[in-house]
Amino acid sequence: MDIISQLQEQVNQIAGLTFNTFGTLQRDAPSVRLSQNYPEPPPNPTEDAATFSEQPKQMSAALVKAAKQFDALVAALPLSEGGEEAQLKKIAELEAENDAVGQELQRQLEAAERELKQVQELFSQTTDNCLNLKKPD
Repeated sequence: MDIISQLQEQVNQIAGLTFNTFGTLQRDAPSVRLSQNYPEPPPNPTEDAATFSEQPKQMSAALVKAAKQFDALVAALPLSEGGEEAQLKKIAELEAENDAVGQELQRQLEAAERELKQVQELFSQTTDNCLNLKKPD
């Protein structure tokens, strides 16, 4: 797997961990009284208070680990050689190559369409001859 794909996978993993962390914290956090005008909120039915206090630590450790892996992947990216001018020159070369290949493909497509028309005409003539029981010219 190339480095860019690994970075994308790592970003997806970080997003998933973050989503799950926020969801778990939101679900399991104790209720808070907003104002003296409201009644005391009911307590959350948590199975184990020790587990709840450990969950955020485990989730934050997983997020930090994933972020460090992402940083390591970013550090493994190749450095740009020659600066911005060299990159722009390389981009221009690749665009020119892409245009040349595109033109060649267009020529091949047009040739294939011409050949298809010829085959369709021959097929039409053949079927007409067969249906009319004519001998070919």
